Amino acid sequence: MKDFLTDSVFFGAFISLAAYEAGLLLKKKFRIALLNPLLIGTILVMAALLLLKVEYRSYNESAGYISYLLTPATVCLAVPLYQQLELLKKNRKAVAAGITAGVLTSLFSVFLLAKLFSLSHEQYVTLLPKSITTAIGMGVSKELGGMETITVAVIIVTGILGNVMAEFVCKIFRIQEPVAKGLALGTSSHAIGTAKAMELGEIEGAMSSLSIAVAGLLTVFGASIFAKFM
Repeated sequence: MKDFLTDSVFFGAFISLAAYEAGLLLKKKFRIALLNPLLIGTILVMAALLLLKVEYRSYNESAGYISYLLTPATVCLAVPLYQQLELLKKNRKAVAAGITAGVLTSLFSVFLLAKLFSLSHEQYVTLLPKSITTAIGMGVSKELGGMETITVAVIIVTGILGNVMAEFVCKIFRIQEPVAKGLALGTSSHAIGTAKAMELGEIEGAMSSLSIAVAGLLTVFGASIFAKFM
């Protein structure tokens, strides 16, 4: 039975979806922010691979089918944005300023930390696209000479942290404006943050959806400039 599962071309996709579903069930039952479905799913997948002694390369090849859905799933985020189009037009200046500030903060913080910890150029550019969606971040990392697999891991960790800490940060800094919450989550935590934004409300979800696309484009441009600093 074990060999049948691990040799299947759909093994990676099956174990990934099953682990994520388990994470969703735990989140719904206990309602604890730390029990993020993606975080729980990642831990369960790692445990399964170790238990079944499956090499990462084999798992990655059979899980690749899920990756094909990343781009269309990101495009679908345009739907809630379209529903809040009038609100976007009304707050266009604040939206533009907020996303730009978020992107610059992300890039500049990576630069400062890279200097502080004496990272190599390869390590530095690997971290630059940490706050944008995986579909764009992998391309940016590859183009700049970074390590794509590490970039994916960093992007996921960034998203999970944003998802888990979103409500806490908003409470501490008394951020109550839905537009501001959405922009902050989408710009700093991409799709995983947007999932949290949609839980908070329709406006938050729409603004976060917009931030993913715009922040991604700005980061592509900004990362190419910041990459020359080291």
